Formats: sequence, C-alpha cells, structure tokens
Amino acid sequence: MDGMVKMDLSFFSGKKVFITGHTGFKGSWMSRILMDSGASLTGYALPPDTQPNIFTIAKIADNMKSIMGDVRDLKKLSKAVKEASPDIVIHMAAQPLVRESYKNPVYTYETNVLGTVNILEACRYAGSIRSIVNVTTDKVYENKELARGYREDEKLCGHDPYSNSKSCSEIVTHGYKYSFYNTADSPAVSTARSGNVIGGGDFSADRIIPDCVRAALTDKNVIIRNPKSVRPYQHVIDCISGYLLLAEKQYDKSISESYNFGPDENDIVENEVLADIFCAVWGQGMKSEHKNDGGPREANFLRLDTSKAKTVLGWKSSINIKKAVELTVEWHKQYNSKNNAVKCMDGQINSYFGKD
Repeated sequence: MDGMVKMDLSFFSGKKVFITGHTGFKGSWMSRILMDSGASLTGYALPPDTQPNIFTIAKIADNMKSIMGDVRDLKKLSKAVKEASPDIVIHMAAQPLVRESYKNPVYTYETNVLGTVNILEACRYAGSIRSIVNVTTDKVYENKELARGYREDEKLCGHDPYSNSKSCSEIVTHGYKYSFYNTADSPAVSTARSGNVIGGGDFSADRIIPDCVRAALTDKNVIIRNPKSVRPYQHVIDCISGYLLLAEKQYDKSISESYNFGPDENDIVENEVLADIFCAVWGQGMKSEHKNDGGPREANFLRLDTSKAKTVLGWKSSINIKKAVELTVEWHKQYNSKNNAVKCMDGQINSYFGKD
C-alpha cells in the first residue's frame, strides 16, 4: 500500500499486551493485528456499544483473555492488570464521540479522565510493564482554526467535553509520568494523538463513514452536516501501526513523549470531499447532500503535523485517503453480502504489514 516501509510485527511475538477498550472499533482492529503477530493479549472494556459490532463479527474474544469491566472501577482494573502481568499496556478505552459528550458530559469526563488516572495507577503496581501508550486524539489541541497542522508542543485545551476530557487525559499522563514513572526502572509512558479513523466495521452513530454506509444500504443520499469542515481522516490500520511502533520503540529506549499520527498533508480533506470519494467508490448512483441539523459546535479546521513521528520513530502514513475509503467499502460490501468479512479484515492487515 503506497510503497510504505514495512513494519515488522515480530517484536510482539510472545509479548504480553494489555489493551483497554478492546471491544471498540479501533480496539478490535488492534487486537486482531496483535493476535496475528503472536502476542498474548488481555483486554479490559465494556461490552460493545453497537449492534452489529466488529468485536463480535471478528470473534475477537476467542483468541484472547477478554474481561468485561469499566475503567472507572479502579479495584477491578488493578486486579486485571496485576493478573495479566503485561509487558506493554495500550490504553484505548474512552467515550469517543463529540456529540455524545454534549449529552453526557459527566460520564465522558469520568471515563476519559478518571479512566486514565485508574489505568496509570494500576500500572504503578504491576511490576512487569516496560511500555505504556495512552491513546488520545487530534482534538486535544486548543483549536485556533489554523490552516497548518498542530505540533505536539502546542497548547492543549479542547473546547467541547470530549475534546477537553482528552486534553485532561494528556495532562494526567504528564503528571503521572513525572511523579511516579521517573526512575530508570519505570515503564516508558507516551501519548498518541491520531486523526479521525475510518475502516471496515465501524457502526457508530454520528460518524461520517458509518453514516455513508447506512445511507448506501438503504438507497438514500448521505447527509453531510458540516461539508466544509476539514479533518485528518486516516485508515484504522495506518493509525494503529503508529501506536504499535511507539509501544515498540519506547520498550528499551527513552523516547516517551507525545506523538501525532495522521495522514499526509495531501490526504487531509473536507467532509464533503470524503463523502464524494465514498459515493464514487460505492457506486450505484449514490450521492451526498448538505444539511446542517443544528447540532453542537465542532471545529472547522483540524490538521496534525506528523514530522516528529517521522523523525523520531520512522513512521509515516502509508494509505492515502482514496485507498482508505476503498478498503472500508471493500469490508462493508463483503460483510453485507454475507461473505467472509473476517477474511477480508485479515487480508487488509496482511497486505499492510507485507505478509501477503
């Protein structure tokens, strides 16, 4: 895909990895990739919050220890981490939707902020951990509607409850890192800030690609609420490759900081462009239409500068926006035709990591 440098997943073979949020869209893809690498996985999360969901479709729980639990429950989370005795922890559990955060701000803050406190507190006493990655979002930055990409050293201050709670998660991580993970034998701790992730198996509400899929399956035009808003959309595998590379690179080396993972500049597009690409790839005369539904304010321009990830980690985006949409459509057409969507998922993973 796009001539990228192949990432060698053999590092994770035999490693014990603890993932929070493994039942979610990104968590399921992360789990599937790590299973294929030979890692020993433990997941901790609430049950999937959509029906259908990729966690169930791909039978993720069949090949790992899957614990249903709330990250707000420190006692249960600590017990799970201690029993797993992991080498690597990847924290992905979150309330991830901007619109939902306006409806349920308290739950959003409890999950995204206290959940971060709890996983970092649990990791303090595990004894085995070498590498911790806290996955946040591109929305942690104070959005000044800049045309350029935000850099890791810029001010954190998301405006809506979701974005702000993730900014707080970053600050919590910073505080724990310098208070409790500051000795030579402490685990390395980093945060990963990624763009809007797309891919097969996302059935969430209020996300543009799932909305496109639902419209396509009901022979309707897709409604685009904010057509001119610019977002750093990227394929889920591309994004996860960055998280995994970070987890690997900091395992034996002190590079624990914050890193942006996003698409190349040419692949950062307006919502209406993304929808038009989807319609063209899906075919069947599908079209988009623009209609503001009076929902809460969201940022107009949002870009990430990924220079640091390229320079320090050697990571770069490897799937352009058109290919990302093609892979997404491929998965959903396989699933909706009752074909083997899991085989499609594994094929996309193998192609990306050079195993086909």
